[in-house]
Amino acid sequence: MTDHTIPAAANRTAGARAATGNPLKRFFQATEIDTRLLGMVLAMLVIWIGFHVMSGGLFLTSRNLWNLSVQAASVSVMATGMVLVIVTRNIDLSVGSILGFVGMIMAVTQTKYLPAWLGYDHPMTWILALSVGIVLGAAIGAFQGAIIAFLGVPSFIVTLGGLLVWRGAAWMVTSGATVAPMDVNFRLMGGGADGSIGASASWIVGIIACLFIVLSILHSRKQRKRFGFPLKPVWAELVVGVVGCGVVLGAVKVLNSYYMPVNLARRYAEENGIAWPENGLDIPLGIAIPVLIALGIAIAMNFLTNRTRFGRYVFAIGGNPEAAELAGIKTRWVTVRLFALMGALCAIAAAISTARLNAATNAQGTLDELYTIAAAVIGGTSLAGGVGTIAGAVLGALVMQSLNSGMVLLGMDAPLQSIVIGAVLVLAVWLDTIYRARAR
Repeated sequence: MTDHTIPAAANRTAGARAATGNPLKRFFQATEIDTRLLGMVLAMLVIWIGFHVMSGGLFLTSRNLWNLSVQAASVSVMATGMVLVIVTRNIDLSVGSILGFVGMIMAVTQTKYLPAWLGYDHPMTWILALSVGIVLGAAIGAFQGAIIAFLGVPSFIVTLGGLLVWRGAAWMVTSGATVAPMDVNFRLMGGGADGSIGASASWIVGIIACLFIVLSILHSRKQRKRFGFPLKPVWAELVVGVVGCGVVLGAVKVLNSYYMPVNLARRYAEENGIAWPENGLDIPLGIAIPVLIALGIAIAMNFLTNRTRFGRYVFAIGGNPEAAELAGIKTRWVTVRLFALMGALCAIAAAISTARLNAATNAQGTLDELYTIAAAVIGGTSLAGGVGTIAGAVLGALVMQSLNSGMVLLGMDAPLQSIVIGAVLVLAVWLDTIYRARAR
Protein backbone atom coordinates (compact mmCIF):
# COMPACT_ATOMS: atom_id res chain seq x y z
CA MET A 1 0.00 0.00 0.00
CA THR A 2 1.50 3.37 -1.04
CA ASP A 3 1.42 6.61 0.95
CA HIS A 4 -1.26 7.99 -1.39
CA THR A 5 -3.73 5.18 -0.80
CA ILE A 6 -5.02 6.33 2.58
CA PRO A 7 -5.72 9.99 1.57
CA ALA A 8 -7.46 8.81 -1.60
CA ALA A 9 -9.65 6.40 0.33
CA ALA A 10 -10.40 9.06 2.91
CA ASN A 11 -11.42 11.52 0.19
CA ARG A 12 -13.69 8.91 -1.39
CA THR A 13 -15.30 8.37 2.01
CA ALA A 14 -15.80 12.09 2.42
CA GLY A 15 -17.31 12.31 -1.04
CA ALA A 16 -19.68 9.45 -0.23
CA ARG A 17 -20.79 11.20 2.94
CA ALA A 18 -21.31 14.48 1.08
CA ALA A 19 -23.41 12.71 -1.55
CA THR A 20 -25.97 11.52 0.96
CA GLY A 21 -28.86 13.46 2.44
CA ASN A 22 -30.73 16.54 1.25
CA PRO A 23 -28.88 19.53 -0.34
CA LEU A 24 -28.84 21.54 2.91
CA LYS A 25 -27.39 18.62 4.84
CA ARG A 26 -24.78 18.04 2.13
CA PHE A 27 -23.85 21.74 2.31
CA PHE A 28 -23.26 21.62 6.07
CA GLN A 29 -21.33 18.35 5.77
CA ALA A 30 -19.08 19.81 3.09
CA THR A 31 -18.40 23.14 4.79
CA GLU A 32 -18.32 21.61 8.32
CA ILE A 33 -20.11 24.69 9.67
CA ASP A 34 -21.13 24.31 13.30
CA THR A 35 -24.93 24.28 13.01
CA ARG A 36 -25.28 25.17 16.68
CA LEU A 37 -23.24 28.37 16.24
CA LEU A 38 -25.12 29.10 13.02
CA GLY A 39 -28.39 28.77 14.93
CA MET A 40 -27.07 31.29 17.48
CA VAL A 41 -26.16 33.74 14.73
CA LEU A 42 -29.64 33.41 13.23
CA ALA A 43 -31.22 33.89 16.67
CA MET A 44 -29.13 37.03 17.20
CA LEU A 45 -30.20 38.40 13.82
CA VAL A 46 -33.84 37.77 14.75
CA ILE A 47 -33.29 39.65 18.02
CA TRP A 48 -31.63 42.55 16.19
CA ILE A 49 -34.37 42.83 13.57
CA GLY A 50 -37.10 42.52 16.23
CA PHE A 51 -35.62 45.29 18.39
CA HIS A 52 -35.01 47.43 15.30
CA VAL A 53 -38.68 47.25 14.34
CA MET A 54 -39.97 47.75 17.89
CA SER A 55 -37.62 50.69 18.56
CA GLY A 56 -38.64 52.53 15.43
CA GLY A 57 -35.37 51.97 13.58
CA LEU A 58 -32.98 52.83 16.42
CA PHE A 59 -31.31 49.46 17.03
CA LEU A 60 -29.55 48.67 13.74
CA THR A 61 -27.77 52.01 13.55
CA SER A 62 -24.00 52.44 13.43
CA ARG A 63 -24.09 54.33 16.74
CA ASN A 64 -25.98 51.62 18.63
CA LEU A 65 -23.97 48.76 17.10
CA TRP A 66 -20.71 50.56 17.95
CA ASN A 67 -21.86 51.03 21.56
CA LEU A 68 -23.06 47.41 21.62
CA SER A 69 -19.61 46.14 20.66
CA VAL A 70 -17.94 48.21 23.39
CA GLN A 71 -20.44 47.23 26.09
CA ALA A 72 -20.10 43.52 25.29
CA ALA A 73 -16.30 43.56 25.53
CA SER A 74 -15.83 43.03 29.28
CA VAL A 75 -18.40 40.22 29.55
CA SER A 76 -16.95 38.62 26.41
CA VAL A 77 -13.47 38.52 27.98
CA MET A 78 -14.77 36.78 31.12
CA ALA A 79 -17.05 34.45 29.16
CA THR A 80 -14.07 32.95 27.31
CA GLY A 81 -12.66 31.83 30.66
CA MET A 82 -16.02 30.76 32.02
CA VAL A 83 -16.33 28.30 29.12
CA LEU A 84 -13.31 26.34 30.36
CA VAL A 85 -14.47 26.52 33.99
CA ILE A 86 -17.88 25.07 33.10
CA VAL A 87 -16.30 22.50 30.75
CA THR A 88 -14.49 21.03 33.79
CA ARG A 89 -17.88 20.74 35.56
CA ASN A 90 -17.13 23.71 37.85
CA ILE A 91 -18.67 27.16 38.16
CA ASP A 92 -17.38 30.59 39.16
CA LEU A 93 -19.96 32.84 40.81
CA SER A 94 -17.36 35.35 42.00
CA VAL A 95 -16.29 36.87 38.67
CA GLY A 96 -18.38 40.03 39.09
CA SER A 97 -17.07 40.63 42.61
CA ILE A 98 -13.48 39.96 41.55
CA LEU A 99 -13.97 42.49 38.75
CA GLY A 100 -15.25 45.07 41.24
CA PHE A 101 -12.45 44.45 43.77
CA VAL A 102 -9.60 44.36 41.24
CA GLY A 103 -11.02 47.40 39.45
CA MET A 104 -11.00 49.30 42.73
CA ILE A 105 -7.40 48.26 43.45
CA MET A 106 -6.26 49.35 39.98
CA ALA A 107 -8.07 52.66 40.42
CA VAL A 108 -6.48 53.35 43.80
CA THR A 109 -3.07 52.31 42.46
CA GLN A 110 -3.15 54.83 39.62
CA THR A 111 -4.79 57.70 41.51
CA LYS A 112 -3.13 57.47 44.92
CA TYR A 113 0.13 55.48 44.90
CA LEU A 114 1.71 55.76 41.45
CA PRO A 115 1.37 59.57 41.12
CA ALA A 116 3.44 59.97 44.29
CA TRP A 117 6.30 58.07 42.61
CA LEU A 118 5.87 58.83 38.90
CA GLY A 119 3.70 61.94 38.75
CA TYR A 120 0.36 62.25 36.98
CA ASP A 121 -0.22 60.86 33.48
CA HIS A 122 3.14 59.09 33.37
CA PRO A 123 3.42 56.70 30.36
CA MET A 124 4.10 53.75 32.69
CA THR A 125 1.10 54.36 34.97
CA TRP A 126 -1.43 52.37 32.97
CA ILE A 127 1.00 49.49 32.44
CA LEU A 128 1.83 49.21 36.15
CA ALA A 129 -1.83 49.55 37.21
CA LEU A 130 -2.92 46.87 34.73
CA SER A 131 -0.07 44.58 35.79
CA VAL A 132 -1.05 44.93 39.45
CA GLY A 133 -4.63 44.06 38.55
CA ILE A 134 -3.74 40.98 36.48
CA VAL A 135 -1.37 39.62 39.14
CA LEU A 136 -3.96 40.22 41.88
CA GLY A 137 -6.78 38.68 39.82
CA ALA A 138 -4.68 35.59 39.03
CA ALA A 139 -3.72 35.24 42.71
CA ILE A 140 -7.36 35.41 43.81
CA GLY A 141 -8.35 32.85 41.20
CA ALA A 142 -5.48 30.53 42.15
CA PHE A 143 -6.44 30.81 45.83
CA GLN A 144 -10.02 29.82 45.12
CA GLY A 145 -8.87 27.08 42.74
CA ALA A 146 -6.56 25.63 45.41
CA ILE A 147 -9.44 25.42 47.89
CA ILE A 148 -11.55 23.64 45.28
CA ALA A 149 -8.80 21.29 44.12
CA PHE A 150 -6.93 20.41 47.31
CA LEU A 151 -9.54 20.87 50.04
CA GLY A 152 -12.38 19.32 48.07
CA VAL A 153 -14.84 22.19 48.63
CA PRO A 154 -17.33 22.42 45.72
CA SER A 155 -16.66 25.31 43.35
CA PHE A 156 -20.24 26.53 43.80
CA ILE A 157 -19.65 27.10 47.53
CA VAL A 158 -16.11 28.52 47.19
CA THR A 159 -17.05 31.04 44.53
CA LEU A 160 -20.35 31.89 46.23
CA GLY A 161 -18.26 32.79 49.27
CA GLY A 162 -15.91 34.70 46.96
CA LEU A 163 -18.87 36.66 45.58
CA LEU A 164 -19.55 37.97 49.10
CA VAL A 165 -15.94 38.30 50.25
CA TRP A 166 -14.56 40.26 47.29
CA ARG A 167 -17.63 42.48 47.08
CA GLY A 168 -17.12 43.40 50.72
CA ALA A 169 -13.39 43.83 50.16
CA ALA A 170 -14.05 46.27 47.31
CA TRP A 171 -16.14 48.37 49.67
CA MET A 172 -13.50 48.29 52.40
CA VAL A 173 -10.72 49.59 50.12
CA THR A 174 -12.25 53.09 50.01
CA SER A 175 -15.15 52.73 52.49
CA GLY A 176 -17.57 52.74 49.58
CA ALA A 177 -16.23 55.93 47.95
CA THR A 178 -15.99 56.23 44.17
CA VAL A 179 -12.45 56.59 42.81
CA ALA A 180 -11.97 58.87 39.78
CA PRO A 181 -10.62 59.99 37.34
CA MET A 182 -8.41 57.37 35.76
CA ASP A 183 -5.04 57.86 34.08
CA VAL A 184 -5.37 59.40 30.62
CA ASN A 185 -3.70 56.41 28.91
CA PHE A 186 -5.57 53.87 31.03
CA ARG A 187 -8.86 55.39 29.83
CA LEU A 188 -8.08 54.38 26.24
CA MET A 189 -8.91 50.77 27.16
CA GLY A 190 -12.52 51.84 27.72
CA GLY A 191 -13.18 53.06 24.20
CA GLY A 192 -14.77 56.40 23.46
CA ALA A 193 -13.60 58.97 20.94
CA ASP A 194 -9.96 58.77 22.06
CA GLY A 195 -10.07 55.00 22.66
CA SER A 196 -10.75 54.10 19.02
CA ILE A 197 -8.27 53.50 16.22
CA GLY A 198 -9.94 55.41 13.39
CA ALA A 199 -11.05 54.42 9.90
CA SER A 200 -7.69 53.70 8.23
CA ALA A 201 -6.34 51.53 11.06
CA SER A 202 -9.70 49.71 11.23
CA TRP A 203 -9.50 48.79 7.54
CA ILE A 204 -5.95 47.56 8.08
CA VAL A 205 -7.15 45.39 10.97
CA GLY A 206 -9.98 44.07 8.77
CA ILE A 207 -7.60 43.19 5.92
CA ILE A 208 -5.22 41.45 8.36
CA ALA A 209 -8.17 39.48 9.75
CA CYS A 210 -9.17 38.41 6.21
CA LEU A 211 -5.59 37.29 5.50
CA PHE A 212 -5.66 35.34 8.75
CA ILE A 213 -8.90 33.61 7.67
CA VAL A 214 -7.45 32.69 4.26
CA LEU A 215 -4.16 31.44 5.74
CA SER A 216 -6.06 29.40 8.35
CA ILE A 217 -8.09 27.71 5.63
CA LEU A 218 -4.95 26.95 3.58
CA HIS A 219 -3.08 25.67 6.65
CA SER A 220 -6.00 23.46 7.66
CA ARG A 221 -6.20 22.00 4.16
CA LYS A 222 -2.45 21.37 4.12
CA GLN A 223 -2.60 19.60 7.50
CA ARG A 224 -5.55 17.45 6.43
CA LYS A 225 -3.69 16.41 3.30
CA ARG A 226 -0.51 15.72 5.29
CA PHE A 227 -2.21 13.37 7.75
CA GLY A 228 -4.60 11.78 5.28
CA PHE A 229 -7.82 13.32 6.63
CA PRO A 230 -10.82 13.99 4.37
CA LEU A 231 -10.47 17.24 2.40
CA LYS A 232 -13.30 19.72 2.08
CA PRO A 233 -14.45 20.47 -1.47
CA VAL A 234 -12.76 23.56 -2.90
CA TRP A 235 -16.11 25.31 -3.28
CA ALA A 236 -16.82 24.75 0.43
CA GLU A 237 -13.47 26.34 1.36
CA LEU A 238 -14.30 29.30 -0.90
CA VAL A 239 -17.73 29.74 0.69
CA VAL A 240 -16.27 29.75 4.21
CA GLY A 241 -13.52 32.18 3.21
CA VAL A 242 -15.82 34.58 1.35
CA VAL A 243 -18.46 34.60 4.08
CA GLY A 244 -15.84 35.05 6.82
CA CYS A 245 -14.11 37.94 5.05
CA GLY A 246 -17.47 39.47 4.18
CA VAL A 247 -18.55 39.47 7.83
CA VAL A 248 -15.24 41.02 8.93
CA LEU A 249 -15.23 43.77 6.32
CA GLY A 250 -18.95 44.43 6.85
CA ALA A 251 -18.36 44.86 10.58
CA VAL A 252 -15.49 47.30 9.89
CA LYS A 253 -17.73 49.23 7.51
CA VAL A 254 -20.45 49.56 10.16
CA LEU A 255 -18.02 50.66 12.89
CA ASN A 256 -16.44 53.20 10.54
CA SER A 257 -19.91 54.61 9.84
CA TYR A 258 -20.18 55.97 13.39
CA TYR A 259 -18.72 59.45 13.54
CA MET A 260 -17.24 61.41 16.40
CA PRO A 261 -19.85 63.63 18.17
CA VAL A 262 -19.83 67.26 16.99
CA ASN A 263 -18.33 68.77 20.15
CA LEU A 264 -15.51 66.22 20.24
CA ALA A 265 -14.93 66.61 16.49
CA ARG A 266 -14.67 70.39 16.90
CA ARG A 267 -12.15 69.96 19.72
CA TYR A 268 -10.20 67.48 17.61
CA ALA A 269 -10.11 69.97 14.71
CA GLU A 270 -8.87 72.75 16.98
CA GLU A 271 -6.15 70.58 18.53
CA ASN A 272 -4.90 69.47 15.11
CA GLY A 273 -5.20 72.81 13.31
CA ILE A 274 -7.98 71.64 10.98
CA ALA A 275 -10.32 74.30 9.60
CA TRP A 276 -13.93 73.64 10.62
CA PRO A 277 -16.03 73.27 7.44
CA GLU A 278 -19.45 74.82 7.08
CA ASN A 279 -21.22 71.43 7.11
CA GLY A 280 -19.19 70.07 10.01
CA LEU A 281 -16.52 67.41 10.08
CA ASP A 282 -17.21 63.67 9.89
CA ILE A 283 -14.47 61.75 11.73
CA PRO A 284 -15.05 57.97 11.83
CA LEU A 285 -14.27 56.36 15.18
CA GLY A 286 -13.54 52.91 13.78
CA ILE A 287 -12.92 49.90 16.00
CA ALA A 288 -12.81 50.65 19.72
CA ILE A 289 -9.74 49.48 21.68
CA PRO A 290 -11.79 47.35 24.14
CA VAL A 291 -13.23 45.47 21.16
CA LEU A 292 -9.71 44.78 19.90
CA ILE A 293 -8.74 43.58 23.39
CA ALA A 294 -11.77 41.26 23.54
CA LEU A 295 -11.04 39.85 20.06
CA GLY A 296 -7.37 39.36 20.94
CA ILE A 297 -8.35 37.50 24.14
CA ALA A 298 -10.82 35.35 22.19
CA ILE A 299 -8.15 34.38 19.62
CA ALA A 300 -5.62 33.61 22.37
CA MET A 301 -8.16 31.56 24.35
CA ASN A 302 -9.20 29.68 21.21
CA PHE A 303 -5.55 28.81 20.57
CA LEU A 304 -5.12 27.77 24.21
CA THR A 305 -8.21 25.59 24.03
CA ASN A 306 -7.56 23.85 20.73
CA ARG A 307 -3.80 23.88 20.27
CA THR A 308 -2.21 23.34 23.69
CA ARG A 309 -1.83 20.49 26.12
CA PHE A 310 -3.58 22.53 28.81
CA GLY A 311 -6.68 22.88 26.64
CA ARG A 312 -6.76 19.14 25.94
CA TYR A 313 -6.43 18.45 29.66
CA VAL A 314 -9.36 20.76 30.43
CA PHE A 315 -11.67 18.93 28.03
CA ALA A 316 -10.41 15.55 29.19
CA ILE A 317 -11.28 16.45 32.77
CA GLY A 318 -14.71 17.66 31.69
CA GLY A 319 -15.38 14.52 29.71
CA ASN A 320 -14.41 12.10 32.47
CA PRO A 321 -12.52 13.37 35.56
CA GLU A 322 -11.70 9.88 36.85
CA ALA A 323 -10.34 8.69 33.52
CA ALA A 324 -8.31 11.89 33.16
CA GLU A 325 -6.67 11.32 36.54
CA LEU A 326 -5.96 7.68 35.74
CA ALA A 327 -4.37 8.82 32.47
CA GLY A 328 -1.80 10.78 34.47
CA ILE A 329 -3.28 14.28 34.19
CA LYS A 330 -2.64 16.34 37.32
CA THR A 331 -6.25 17.39 37.59
CA ARG A 332 -5.79 19.41 40.77
CA TRP A 333 -3.07 21.62 39.32
CA VAL A 334 -5.04 22.04 36.11
CA THR A 335 -7.96 23.28 38.23
CA VAL A 336 -5.73 25.77 40.10
CA ARG A 337 -4.28 27.13 36.85
CA LEU A 338 -7.73 27.31 35.29
CA PHE A 339 -9.14 29.44 38.10
CA ALA A 340 -5.98 31.59 38.07
CA LEU A 341 -6.61 32.18 34.37
CA MET A 342 -10.21 33.07 35.13
CA GLY A 343 -9.03 35.60 37.73
CA ALA A 344 -6.61 37.18 35.26
CA LEU A 345 -9.40 37.53 32.69
CA CYS A 346 -11.56 39.18 35.35
CA ALA A 347 -8.75 41.70 35.87
CA ILE A 348 -8.62 42.52 32.15
CA ALA A 349 -12.41 42.90 32.13
CA ALA A 350 -12.09 45.14 35.21
CA ALA A 351 -9.61 47.36 33.35
CA ILE A 352 -12.02 47.69 30.41
CA SER A 353 -14.99 48.43 32.68
CA THR A 354 -13.11 50.91 34.90
CA ALA A 355 -11.61 52.70 31.91
CA ARG A 356 -15.01 52.96 30.20
CA LEU A 357 -16.64 54.45 33.31
CA ASN A 358 -13.53 56.55 34.07
CA ALA A 359 -14.17 55.55 37.69
CA ALA A 360 -14.23 52.60 40.07
CA THR A 361 -17.41 52.21 42.08
CA ASN A 362 -18.55 49.81 44.77
CA ALA A 363 -21.35 48.54 42.52
CA GLN A 364 -19.05 47.78 39.60
CA GLY A 365 -19.44 44.24 38.27
CA THR A 366 -22.73 43.61 40.07
CA LEU A 367 -24.61 40.77 38.31
CA ASP A 368 -21.74 40.30 35.85
CA GLU A 369 -21.49 36.71 37.05
CA LEU A 370 -25.03 36.17 35.74
CA TYR A 371 -24.23 37.72 32.36
CA THR A 372 -20.94 35.82 32.05
CA ILE A 373 -22.42 32.42 32.88
CA ALA A 374 -25.42 33.14 30.66
CA ALA A 375 -23.12 34.14 27.76
CA ALA A 376 -21.20 30.86 28.08
CA VAL A 377 -24.34 28.72 28.34
CA ILE A 378 -26.20 30.53 25.57
CA GLY A 379 -23.04 30.05 23.50
CA GLY A 380 -23.39 26.29 23.73
CA THR A 381 -21.31 25.40 26.79
CA SER A 382 -22.91 22.42 28.50
CA LEU A 383 -23.38 22.61 32.27
CA ALA A 384 -22.83 18.84 32.27
CA GLY A 385 -19.21 19.52 31.27
CA GLY A 386 -16.99 18.50 28.39
CA VAL A 387 -18.59 20.72 25.71
CA GLY A 388 -18.00 24.37 24.90
CA THR A 389 -16.45 26.77 22.38
CA ILE A 390 -14.80 30.18 22.68
CA ALA A 391 -16.58 31.48 19.58
CA GLY A 392 -19.90 30.46 21.12
CA ALA A 393 -19.10 32.39 24.32
CA VAL A 394 -18.32 35.55 22.34
CA LEU A 395 -21.59 35.18 20.42
CA GLY A 396 -23.37 34.56 23.72
CA ALA A 397 -21.96 37.81 25.12
CA LEU A 398 -23.22 39.66 22.05
CA VAL A 399 -26.66 38.09 22.44
CA MET A 400 -26.79 39.10 26.12
CA GLN A 401 -25.72 42.66 25.40
CA SER A 402 -28.13 42.86 22.46
CA LEU A 403 -30.98 41.97 24.80
CA ASN A 404 -29.85 44.61 27.31
CA SER A 405 -29.37 47.26 24.65
CA GLY A 406 -32.69 46.54 22.98
CA MET A 407 -34.63 46.62 26.23
CA VAL A 408 -33.02 49.95 27.17
CA LEU A 409 -34.03 51.41 23.79
CA LEU A 410 -37.59 50.21 24.41
CA GLY A 411 -37.59 51.88 27.85
CA MET A 412 -38.16 48.67 29.83
CA ASP A 413 -37.76 48.91 33.60
CA ALA A 414 -34.70 47.27 35.19
CA PRO A 415 -36.77 44.58 37.00
CA LEU A 416 -38.38 43.54 33.72
CA GLN A 417 -34.95 43.37 32.08
CA SER A 418 -33.80 40.97 34.80
CA ILE A 419 -36.89 38.80 34.25
CA VAL A 420 -36.16 38.57 30.52
CA ILE A 421 -32.46 37.75 31.02
CA GLY A 422 -33.33 35.06 33.59
CA ALA A 423 -35.93 33.53 31.29
CA VAL A 424 -33.46 33.48 28.38
CA LEU A 425 -30.89 31.69 30.57
CA VAL A 426 -33.39 28.99 31.58
CA LEU A 427 -34.48 28.60 27.95
CA ALA A 428 -30.85 28.20 26.84
CA VAL A 429 -30.21 25.44 29.38
CA TRP A 430 -33.43 23.68 28.38
CA LEU A 431 -32.43 23.80 24.69
CA ASP A 432 -28.98 22.47 25.62
CA THR A 433 -30.64 19.54 27.42
CA ILE A 434 -32.74 18.74 24.35
CA TYR A 435 -29.71 19.05 22.05
CA ARG A 436 -27.62 16.65 24.13
CA ALA A 437 -30.49 14.18 24.40
CA ARG A 438 -30.86 14.09 20.60
CA ALA A 439 -27.08 13.86 20.14
CA ARG A 440 -27.08 10.57 22.04
